[in-house]
Amino acid sequence: MQYYLKIFGCQMNYSDAERISTILENYKIKKSASIEEADFIIFVTCGVRQSAENRVYGQIHNIRKHYHKKIIILTGCLAHRKDVQRRSKKRVNLFTTIENFSREIKKILDTRCQILDTKNKQYSDYLKIKPKYNCSHTAYIPVMTGCNNFCSYCVVPYARGREYSRPAENILKEVKNLIKRGCKEIVLLGQNVNSYKSKTQNTGYKILDTKKSVIEFSDLLRLLDNIPGKFWITFLTSHPKDMSDELIETIAKSKNICEYISLPVQSGDNEILRRMNRKYTIAHYKNLIKKIRSAIPDSAISTDIIIGFPCETKKQFKNTAKLLREMNFDMAYINQYSPRPETAAWKMRDNVSKKEKGRREKVLTNILEKTALKNNKKYVGKVVEVLVDKKFLDKQKYSGHTRTQKKVIFRESKKITVGNFVKVKIVKAKAFGLEGETVL
Repeated sequence: MQYYLKIFGCQMNYSDAERISTILENYKIKKSASIEEADFIIFVTCGVRQSAENRVYGQIHNIRKHYHKKIIILTGCLAHRKDVQRRSKKRVNLFTTIENFSREIKKILDTRCQILDTKNKQYSDYLKIKPKYNCSHTAYIPVMTGCNNFCSYCVVPYARGREYSRPAENILKEVKNLIKRGCKEIVLLGQNVNSYKSKTQNTGYKILDTKKSVIEFSDLLRLLDNIPGKFWITFLTSHPKDMSDELIETIAKSKNICEYISLPVQSGDNEILRRMNRKYTIAHYKNLIKKIRSAIPDSAISTDIIIGFPCETKKQFKNTAKLLREMNFDMAYINQYSPRPETAAWKMRDNVSKKEKGRREKVLTNILEKTALKNNKKYVGKVVEVLVDKKFLDKQKYSGHTRTQKKVIFRESKKITVGNFVKVKIVKAKAFGLEGETVL
């Protein structure tokens, strides 16, 4: 039998999918290259925005219309919602959270597929499952999952539950093994990595500060930074209320931790932030950016912004546009507000029209293009280290990215191996990318 994965949303969902692959392949179910060949089709869903949810409904409908006998499984952030289950119950065979996937797939195999040998290990903690990494040079490593913040627009606390941090020893072991195998980039994942905490007892590793009873995120980064080898460490994502001076200092003093920081602001207006339950002010956020750029001059900073939050006035939106201009972000992920069931904002009046949200999005995108281009022009003439991600059909054309997550397109007549580091001189800057040529 074969399976096919449809993945929506964030990097955490891609990491979850790698663990799902391990579970299925332990049952000798092989990964399929196409939906047509697959017996199982697993949707790893995202519930952050209605647009992503609608794509799931549409694709499930089309698959069931053409393939009546395929087993469709829905997991991820939509799986727990009763309204999603009611809407799709005639098309989906199984709804299960990622935490319960190991147990629930066994039931499917026992009852529908008549597989007798289903004695594979069941996992009470899905983060202990060894993933089937999709990429040999970049690996996603969840360090924690869930969230305790309850931002008024966000479904994560309901979909993934309260915060849970992996033991530091498990993370260190996984990263060490990856580095030995030649992995070049480790991406640490969490809904709020800043809140990571692991008890120090019985870790088997020397703790940097023996007075501490727990390993916090900055401690974890220092432990990882001390692993021998040539590799990069990045992380997603940080909450401004928990971004500490110690964490900034740790990044500044490290050799392997990249100078890229994702720090979602969501709005440039204090009243909107209050209604979002973000628990910081614009003054606090600006001060954080100032500290980061002072300690890490070559840093690149990205942010997330929600436009059209309930009752966001034009004046409040202008405050967000003003902040975007002032902060000179390298990247901003701009999203129109989408009401999400179960959240506090679901009960608020979504009174900003779709047309107005679209207009506001264009305004912010125009600002971003200018600030991003301004930042990228600083790279022209410089030689930077690039991790090669892809080789184009044009045999001499490659793409990769820098330590600051700048995408780079370059040419090289000699054969270059994807997954290796190369030196590239930047010759041209665009708003969302760089062009260059390799340096011998």
